Amino acid sequence: MSQGVEFNRLMLEMRSMQADAMARQKPVASTPEAGAPSFSEMFGQALGKVSENQQAASKLATAFEMGTSGVDLTDVMIAAQKSSVSMQAMTQVRNKLVQAYQDIMQMPV
Repeated sequence: MSQGVEFNRLMLEMRSMQADAMARQKPVASTPEAGAPSFSEMFGQALGKVSENQQAASKLATAFEMGTSGVDLTDVMIAAQKSSVSMQAMTQVRNKLVQAYQDIMQMPV
């Protein structure tokens, strides 16, 4: 019986702490601050940059393969590495987002 009393007291303390925390929180704004980009805008811009890097690397590689003057192998390799690194970074961001979503979905309601 003492375990039941102890559990109830613990639950009351937790609810009290939760109520205090909720009272201290600022209200969540429904609109972002003026001038602040949203997450979706930032993510879209990052995807666009990855796409630009891949297209630039592809164009340089094609130009080098065709023998276009002024296109150096080092420039092609650097562009290819930039493209690869940006794609890997974007993949890691995506993986973190998916993991965060899965963690949230597994939380008890």
